[in-house]
Amino acid sequence: MIYNIRKFFTILSVMVLGGVLVYNCEPEPDSLGEQLFLNGAAEGNETSYDLIAYNIDNNDTIRTDAFKLLDIISSGSTSSTAVLGAFNEKQFGKQKASYFTQVRLAANNPDFGTNAVVDSVVLVLKPIVSVDSLKTTTDESYVFPNGNVDAKKVVNTYPIKKYGKAKLNGGKLTLQVNEVNEFMNGLNDIVYSDRNFGINSTALGSKEIKDGSVSSVVITKDSDNTELFTASAPSVRIPLTASVFQTKIIDKKGQPELSDVSNFIRHFKGLKVSVVEEDGYLFQFTPNDMQLIMYYKNDKVDSNGATTRPQTTYEFAIKGSNMHSAYYEYDRTNAIINDYANGNTTTGDLKLYAQGMGGNSIGIKFKQEEIAKLKKLYQDDKAAIITAKIRIYTDEATWSTPYAKPTASDFTIVQKDKDASEKETTAFTADYTSLGALFIPVRAYNTDKNPAYYDFTVTQSLKDIVESGAVYTNKYFKIDLAQFAPNSSGTVAGYNYTTRAFSMLRTVFVGSDPSNQNKIQLKVTYGTKK
Repeated sequence: MIYNIRKFFTILSVMVLGGVLVYNCEPEPDSLGEQLFLNGAAEGNETSYDLIAYNIDNNDTIRTDAFKLLDIISSGSTSSTAVLGAFNEKQFGKQKASYFTQVRLAANNPDFGTNAVVDSVVLVLKPIVSVDSLKTTTDESYVFPNGNVDAKKVVNTYPIKKYGKAKLNGGKLTLQVNEVNEFMNGLNDIVYSDRNFGINSTALGSKEIKDGSVSSVVITKDSDNTELFTASAPSVRIPLTASVFQTKIIDKKGQPELSDVSNFIRHFKGLKVSVVEEDGYLFQFTPNDMQLIMYYKNDKVDSNGATTRPQTTYEFAIKGSNMHSAYYEYDRTNAIINDYANGNTTTGDLKLYAQGMGGNSIGIKFKQEEIAKLKKLYQDDKAAIITAKIRIYTDEATWSTPYAKPTASDFTIVQKDKDASEKETTAFTADYTSLGALFIPVRAYNTDKNPAYYDFTVTQSLKDIVESGAVYTNKYFKIDLAQFAPNSSGTVAGYNYTTRAFSMLRTVFVGSDPSNQNKIQLKVTYGTKK
């Protein structure tokens, strides 16, 4: 459909201006770059030009408060994503992800009844899973422990979507929960990924993901098929220490600690979820689907005057209204990235190390001498730019790995410059601004092979410089392994709304390496009169 639209605009332009454009076999030239030559036909030529490509060090730090993890955007739409896990490999080193959340009461001054005693507490966490790899097991002889009820237990098991060493230790990963002992501020406070709030050293609980999979469970009563228990979404249920909740919650009934939100988040300051292992894999989960459920019993008097102690549940609020943040740890000791990611903005770096969650970005600048060549072609030969693409290859020598390569939608590209006061500015590229929803900024090729390569369209940005004389001294492109976040209508919310805070991807690309045939280059198709 997009191809047909673009072809239509091409034909329409020819009709309006009365010219004819003959372009080469470069697939789908964008309509902004199609030039028309009056009084004669045109030839298309593709030429490669060198670029200055370099690593941008983000200090392994990125903003990871609730605004970034939950993508709360101006339209009010929210999408909730965070990362847990640990992954260590020789190119980038170790990356470890933990998660913090405040806890709130469902309502102030809760009444837990008479002689309330906590039975158990669970933190429910729901990883993103591969829904097309479902395995189902059924136990027809299951006995439900609360009342020893004959029942049927159906378990649906799904593999977690992982990034890293999915099979290390059989896919085992141990989740651990600790109580936070430091006030974590409010929902609107800015927090960066190197912020590690203080915790009690004794864990509240832990749970081992044995084979990298999670399950949903439904237990039904044999006698009438009523549900005794259901966890309809695949999840990890982490048991927490009941006595802590007895002391800090149940026993505080009627006291100031439970009287309002301000008091409570200073009394019970929050939870940290982390992994015990130092290597394995990373996975994403949805914070707004988390649950903290307390099971307790209290005295109830039935219609006959007898006292019973049925089990009751109390669910705390740990979703969007709370302060959330991610904590990322890095250890790049002896990692190969240290040898190549030099941030050389003069001649470029030989290899480019792009990584989400606060890792490196890629910077790309036009070379002055290459722009001079294009300007000369334009002035002397009337050569007008049809398309311009930055082509970047994965590094065949160092990134031949089993880890998934990025797709075209896994990149963001923005245009950087400086204003009159020398302050750096950021914006969508000129192509994106001009074409909007019709524009496809990145195309991916051979992602199932080694190497893969990607084309970033920068036609209008280059035309502005070569054909219109725009100043480019401080102009450069910044590329990240992330996606632009959509708003509620499905369109891109803005250049600063991206998934960088929880993008698990990393890739090594070939940079400005004159000895490598796959070095990053600017591919320009221009038209000249015959």
